[in-house]
Amino acid sequence: MIPVVSVVMTVYNRELYLAKAIESVLSQTRKDFELLVWDDGSTDRSITIAQSYAKQDKRIRVILAEHQGQGQALKAAFAAARGIYIGQVDSDDFLAPTALEETAALLDVYPQVGLVYTDYVVIDEKGWILGEGERCQIPYSKDRLLIDFMIFHFRMIRRSAYEQVGGIDESFESIEDYELCLRLSEAAEIQHLKKALYYYRTHNDNLSLNKQVDQIFLSHTAIKQALQRRGLSDQFESHLHIIGKFSLRKIGSD
Repeated sequence: MIPVVSVVMTVYNRELYLAKAIESVLSQTRKDFELLVWDDGSTDRSITIAQSYAKQDKRIRVILAEHQGQGQALKAAFAAARGIYIGQVDSDDFLAPTALEETAALLDVYPQVGLVYTDYVVIDEKGWILGEGERCQIPYSKDRLLIDFMIFHFRMIRRSAYEQVGGIDESFESIEDYELCLRLSEAAEIQHLKKALYYYRTHNDNLSLNKQVDQIFLSHTAIKQALQRRGLSDQFESHLHIIGKFSLRKIGSD
């Protein structure tokens, strides 16, 4: 039986957080889903952890692949997903129990909506809450998406809308989600569910922290392409501002 909802989780060496991420999906109030765990060539215990959960719950599929990087892994995982709605959970984050139920319900009711996104809470390595996510506090608009990525987490995407815009472009490695959302905003309505249903973990191995410079330049490219697609490149141009911040610390201090 084809599931209504697919939850995609790409994994690369996330043994510290993976169990919590998987358990948060299994604890959802909406039960008609599949969880697709795509392992991108992990060398730690991530595969063992994922397979142990798959043995206990038939809704979990684990696919093992060679290491290709986030963009290609996520595109392949979306292609392998079978649901009519697709949500993504990062393997170091986790969901609130009603995340699937509440986001999918909006897609059920509003066929013109191609993507629903929620608010999120920021947590640290140990799971302590640091505060509300800043991005989701920015009001959504198709135009403002050109300069602010407020569609951060959690996102539930209608498969037909995803396929209509051509899916993930893996050449935008590390900002493939932002570039995809720009194209989705041009083809379908996007709805903001103003509830914190996602827990975003910050730690020293965050992809977004380790590739910040790459993300900045790739985002600039994505914005310029969006302006061209929207017929606005003769009216607006994207200007990139990089601001450096420096501090001094006494040698030998903690």
